Amino acid sequence: MAEGEKSLNGLQICTRWLEASDWGASILHYVAEQVLHIYCLEAEPQPEQQEQQVRERILHPLECFLFGEDPCTALEKLQQRNYSASSQLCGRVFKEGETVYSCRDCAIDPTCVFCMDCFQSSVHKGHRYKMHASSGGGFCDCGDLEAWKTGPWCSQHDPGTSVAMETVGLQERAFMLFQVLLSYITELMVWEESNELSEELQPRLKEDKYYCVLYNDEHHSYDHVIYTLQRAISCDHSEAQTHTALIDKEGRRAVKTGTLRCCQQAKALIRTNSEHITQQPLRVEILHAAVMAHQTFALRLGTWFQQIIGYSVGFRQVFCQVALKPSADGEKPCLISRLMLHDARLYKGARKVIHELIFCSLLMETEYKRQFAMLFTENYKQLQEDFISDDHERNISITALSVQIFTVPTLARQLIEEGSVIKVILDTVMEVLREHLDNSQRFHFQGYNSDKFFRIQVIFHDLRYILISKPTVWTEQLRQKFLEGFSDFLEMLRCMQGMEEMKRQFGQHIEVEPEWEAGFSIQMQLRHILSMFQDWCASDERVLLQAFRQCHQVLLQCTNQPFHSEPTDSYMRKHILHIRPYRVSQEPVSIHLPISRLLAGLYLLLCRTGAIKYLPDFVDPQLDLPALVEQPLRCVVLAAQVSAEMWRRNGLSLVSQVSSKCILDEMFDKDIIMLQIAASKMDPNHFIMLILMRFELFEVFNGNGSTKDQDLLKQWNRLTEEMLYLFIIITGERYVPGISDVTKEDVIMREVIHLLCIEPMAHSSLVKSLPEDESHETGLETVISKVATFKKPGVSGHGLYEVKKECLEEFNPFFYHYTKSQHSKGPGRQPPLPPGFCPAFSSIVNLLCCDIFLHVLRTVMQRVVEERSALWSEAMVQRALHLVGQALLEEKTQLEADSVEDVIFDFSLKARSSLFHFISKLKALPSLEAQKDMINWTLQVSSVQDKEKAERKRKAEAAKLHRQKVMAQMSAMQKNFIETHKMLYDNVPESGSQGELMDVGERRVALGPQQGVGSSDWETLTCILCQEEQEVQALAPAMVLTACVQRSTLLTQSRGKSLSSNGSYPLFMPADLAVGTHTGSCGHVMHAICWQKYFEAVQNTTRNRLHAELIIDLENGEYMCPLCKSLCNTVVPLMPVEPCQLNYESAELVGQLLTLPRWIQIVLARIRGLRAAHEAGEIPPHWAHTILKAISDFRSILSFGVQPPPKYSSSIVEMLIVCATTVHRVGLQTAPNELCPYVPVMTWNTCAYTIQAMGEIILLLFGVIAVTVIMFQLAGLKALVQFSAVQRLKCSATLIHNHFSHMLAVLLPVSQIENSPSILEIDLFHLLVGLVLSIPAMYQEENVDLQPSAISTAYNHLHLMHLVTMAHVVQVILSSQDTSAVAGGAEEREEAVSAAALYCTISQHTDGLKTGVSGSMIADRVRNSVLPFLRCAAILFNCLSGVQPPEELFMSSEDQLTLLCSYLALPSNLFQLFQDHRDIVTPLLQRFGALVELLYFLPKFVFSKYPRKRNSLIDLPEDYSVLLNQASHFKCPNSSDEERKHPTLCLFCGAMLCSQSPCCQEQLEGEEVGACTAHAATCGAGVGMFLRIRECEIVLMASRTRGSTYPAPYLDDYGETDPQLGRGNPLHLCPERYRKLHQLWLQHCILEEIARSLEVLNIMFAFEWQML
Repeated sequence: MAEGEKSLNGLQICTRWLEASDWGASILHYVAEQVLHIYCLEAEPQPEQQEQQVRERILHPLECFLFGEDPCTALEKLQQRNYSASSQLCGRVFKEGETVYSCRDCAIDPTCVFCMDCFQSSVHKGHRYKMHASSGGGFCDCGDLEAWKTGPWCSQHDPGTSVAMETVGLQERAFMLFQVLLSYITELMVWEESNELSEELQPRLKEDKYYCVLYNDEHHSYDHVIYTLQRAISCDHSEAQTHTALIDKEGRRAVKTGTLRCCQQAKALIRTNSEHITQQPLRVEILHAAVMAHQTFALRLGTWFQQIIGYSVGFRQVFCQVALKPSADGEKPCLISRLMLHDARLYKGARKVIHELIFCSLLMETEYKRQFAMLFTENYKQLQEDFISDDHERNISITALSVQIFTVPTLARQLIEEGSVIKVILDTVMEVLREHLDNSQRFHFQGYNSDKFFRIQVIFHDLRYILISKPTVWTEQLRQKFLEGFSDFLEMLRCMQGMEEMKRQFGQHIEVEPEWEAGFSIQMQLRHILSMFQDWCASDERVLLQAFRQCHQVLLQCTNQPFHSEPTDSYMRKHILHIRPYRVSQEPVSIHLPISRLLAGLYLLLCRTGAIKYLPDFVDPQLDLPALVEQPLRCVVLAAQVSAEMWRRNGLSLVSQVSSKCILDEMFDKDIIMLQIAASKMDPNHFIMLILMRFELFEVFNGNGSTKDQDLLKQWNRLTEEMLYLFIIITGERYVPGISDVTKEDVIMREVIHLLCIEPMAHSSLVKSLPEDESHETGLETVISKVATFKKPGVSGHGLYEVKKECLEEFNPFFYHYTKSQHSKGPGRQPPLPPGFCPAFSSIVNLLCCDIFLHVLRTVMQRVVEERSALWSEAMVQRALHLVGQALLEEKTQLEADSVEDVIFDFSLKARSSLFHFISKLKALPSLEAQKDMINWTLQVSSVQDKEKAERKRKAEAAKLHRQKVMAQMSAMQKNFIETHKMLYDNVPESGSQGELMDVGERRVALGPQQGVGSSDWETLTCILCQEEQEVQALAPAMVLTACVQRSTLLTQSRGKSLSSNGSYPLFMPADLAVGTHTGSCGHVMHAICWQKYFEAVQNTTRNRLHAELIIDLENGEYMCPLCKSLCNTVVPLMPVEPCQLNYESAELVGQLLTLPRWIQIVLARIRGLRAAHEAGEIPPHWAHTILKAISDFRSILSFGVQPPPKYSSSIVEMLIVCATTVHRVGLQTAPNELCPYVPVMTWNTCAYTIQAMGEIILLLFGVIAVTVIMFQLAGLKALVQFSAVQRLKCSATLIHNHFSHMLAVLLPVSQIENSPSILEIDLFHLLVGLVLSIPAMYQEENVDLQPSAISTAYNHLHLMHLVTMAHVVQVILSSQDTSAVAGGAEEREEAVSAAALYCTISQHTDGLKTGVSGSMIADRVRNSVLPFLRCAAILFNCLSGVQPPEELFMSSEDQLTLLCSYLALPSNLFQLFQDHRDIVTPLLQRFGALVELLYFLPKFVFSKYPRKRNSLIDLPEDYSVLLNQASHFKCPNSSDEERKHPTLCLFCGAMLCSQSPCCQEQLEGEEVGACTAHAATCGAGVGMFLRIRECEIVLMASRTRGSTYPAPYLDDYGETDPQLGRGNPLHLCPERYRKLHQLWLQHCILEEIARSLEVLNIMFAFEWQML
């Protein structure tokens, strides 16, 4: 339909609507007709066709009615009048998994985030930021002034001018239309199964067509639903799987269509079958076809509303008015409230549309957002109850909108003042937790529902959101409402105070351990909420004082854990304590004391703010401190008794509670503060006596405790240690704001120092160990540079922080946040000097000099001196000495601050008479050798100040002299050792002196008549299994090297191309090296028989291992090297090598006769003769003799020297077959077949390809490292080459003759061989290896086994090398036609002249070459292009002859070509070859040209360029956010939905893939595989290296079933990786780590890395790597 015709029809329809008496009903009637026509009449719905019809038939007329004219014209007018000026808010709704950014410097709270696009164009990119994956449901806060301290806008959302809608008619039409359509949506979304369509929507003819609709839930798994559908509706597995996938994605699906009765039967069957599985039926509804159609269109209207609202701010405001407008009759809530209240009944797709509609409308306008927030708060309780009973995740629940509402500071204040939101939230919590209250109105969570309880805890997040921004200005109403909410909060805490009491188990172990996780999870949720309540209170003095009064009153009203006895008097050292007896070990005790701990926190705030002076006006000045401190003290004693193993019969649950991090951070710290408060107010002697009573040590230190029970004595000792440790904490831990004059920064610095004193730590470890505030910040960055130095990481591991030496003075070995294991790791030293107490706590120091305290210390020391071993421990002495040190330092501090007369702290005076006497005797005890330094320091500090200084100076000088003396002694001993063992030093060979072996005329030539002397044979080797030594000999049992054969695309020039054996491959490797076969070895040697036994044992033991197939593939012969655990799949037999010593005089004489032309003539004659001999076997003997006699040179090849081939043991022969079969099977991906004619060819190919891969390593690692790597891998390469050379002996001689003939036919015209490939089509190094390793077979005679002599071999190698090198030079020239034609200079060197002459000669025999090409350019191109070929040839002949190449070849030498040519017996001017062998040049060029000319006419033929491109991993951006940006714009090629995708980057080729998604699965050999697996099959020959961008991790793949993760090469500023972006710090590329990944790929170690990784992991559940 044309655009104009469509608009005309739309306007005509609008006219009819307006002419109707009830235009709203007219619109609905028209919509009903069209909806039924579009959605109900088609048997097989077509989504694209339906969408087009909806737009043309319904949405276009609606837009015409809205605008009153053609929509396109109206939109243009809107833009011209600036009506469409959008809001400055971005409002992008996040999808699940989408990357979002939060600025740590500028965000008001951690929930304020930017989307990717806004962040990239904002000022925050240069700030400290965090990135993480969104859980879905939120939206971008760009443009929200209340979300950011600075930079609220990005450059795309600069504030514009929003113009109200001036056209009255447009506004009225919008209001009326929106009201009709939104009501339509609401009625259909809140639909119940029993409802009936309204009169306007009723179809004219009601058909008996119904849908059985199955809804998604989280109780039934995929398999359960598939099974149910197969049984209930009789569908196959594929159809059931499709239904299930769509139900999970959209939330519902019509699984059955038919009559009402038919659908009812299906519904009953579905519910019955699903109940059998989970005791809970699936949700199924029967909907009429008309209802289903209208609901489908209602969702489409929701997305249309989003589009219309985006046109103009005016439209958005009108929509908000309609959504919030109360109903006319007042009985029903507004439309948006109805949708909210029905949210839990909506299916996933409907929820998504409704939520997005709310996001883009109500939450984008400040006033309407406020009104919506009030509605949300009014319905909050019902919404949360519905969510708790629902089974869907919170990110698709309407309750998730709370974060968008409650975190806005002004809105939060308004909701507190007008909506009492704190009270509403807490009332909701209490309502849903009421079922867990026991008879004493305390929570008891035994038998709770974990899923329901998790949903309840989510409510606490909303309370945290409301409190996240404390007010700067308080109003009376805000004070009143906040305190009301605080009062409700205290009521909830009252139900937690003393909950889940425990009683020590006697006699037998507890039978069933209590459930404690629920109570602790609530404590964890309340950690930050408690701090935030306190921060709010601290911001207003009146609120703080009233909050303290409320908290104190509630604590006094708590009747938990009452005393069961009357007060009694206890006496010690003339002091009397009047208190009620209580024993933690015998009576109930609870660790849940939130009110006591909140009171402690509020008291500290009173001290910090100075409001403590007004406290008597609010609470009774005479506080019953023993009663207030009783509960925290019991909790501390409980932890001590658990440490003393007194509660071991209560099970591990109690140990877990006491050692929980929650205990340390929130509960234990507040208990200590409460004890410090009591210590500051009580008489010090009474306080110490109270501690002794509760620790149940009163009688022990009062002289009345005696027993012979060793267990009881151990408990007393352990309790004494814990009690002394408690004294250390109470008197020494002052780094708390309010207790002393320290800042939060000082506290963090001290925490960091003590963590780093244990061991150097990574940044992430430090962050985890430090407490977080409500913004998830630790403050580490502000202090770390002051106390630590950063040590950068290497290619593995992570960066570490080490404490600065000057900070060690602050180290306290009894730091109260240390765990039991950490106490023993820190350096031992005297106590540090603590800061002074604040005035309110200054009296705590009196504990250190009170009578009872001194009595306790004296008793401990006395027991040690009297050697009553059962009543003391070294830890007890250590703690006692530390306390003495603390007292001495306190006294010293006071003496320095005031005159002696003003100081009342008289610890030294009281302790000198008895305590120091015992301490001085401790020095003589050998059992306290480790405490000698501390004892001496204590005694020194107690002496006179001047004597102390003099003594310290003397000791320092003595220590210095002692060090000097020791250093002198060490130096003398070192000199004496060198003189005594001078022989050892003199006999060490100097670098470069390798004996006289290499000095044979300094011959470094690997082939030809001047070939040098090579190494004779393998050294004596040791089997790594049996540890027996053996020489490698021909008739001895085989020795083998572990090896791994794998297909490779390392050298490919056409990635993604596959090879098949239908063409010239594998006899000829294509020039682009598409796929090769690499054989690597770790170099470890075994006896063949030992390896066979080991392999059998591996098979037997591994088959029973869980998921063993993921580590090694037994069916393909894989195993792990017994020594280094490298992955292997075969062994390479070590072949003995006879020493090669040429007779140079004889070689020179032979050379005069065996020139290259003569050699070619002899070889071709031999080929013809062998072919004739083969054919002669099929004709009469007298004819055969005549034919062979006719070939005169048939046996001329034998005249230059032959020798019998070596005989090998059966063991070696067996290993030859094993290795060759594996290479053939892996390389061609075929079944094992040792009779296949390609078996020897594949051994030659893997030899060539492995050498070429080695050449790549040399290029990467030029220098000393290259020499080390080459020498390490040379043993395996040497074994591979020699195996490949000998393997021909196990094949038919005729087969090898045939292969040799076909390979030589590429270079020379061989009779009866046609269709040979051109030199441009093949890799000539593979050809060289094949020719060199197969030519010995040409010497074999009928019934006589012969092989060439050393001289014959030297000339064979020389002529083959010359011939192939000449061909490669021509290959380079012919494939370099992209060279610009440049005229030569006036003077050109000899090489350039030769090159120009050769080019001219080639042009005569090959059409199509460019003219006027510079000879120097040709020479330079040839010199650069032949280097890789010559380097590989040098490695080949080094392995064959054993002649060592010059070390300079592996260094970064400038004259590589000259060195290589010298080593390979080539002229340094390669063009000289064509002049030296001018007799054969013309025939060669004629043959090359004839074959090449055919290729110029093939349109699809691609010439390989030389030198070949060196492959490497793709370049990655330095900033990881660039990759995240690419991932955010990634569009799946096979899917248009907005479901979360996993963009994955191939590091080989740079392709972006959609991994782990059904949409991109492909068929690979009849099996469904994921995108990455399919891509790896073509890109990496089954091997893959991928970067999962949103997970920030590398995935290594080696087959369909095996893979592993690997750290990404991106590090944060602290030298750490961030898998899953868990920490969210900015990440940057680490070149060293990426280089390591490149080497892993270059050295073909990916498979090995995967196997090692899986070997370490304990795989319980196999990951389906093939679906990645």
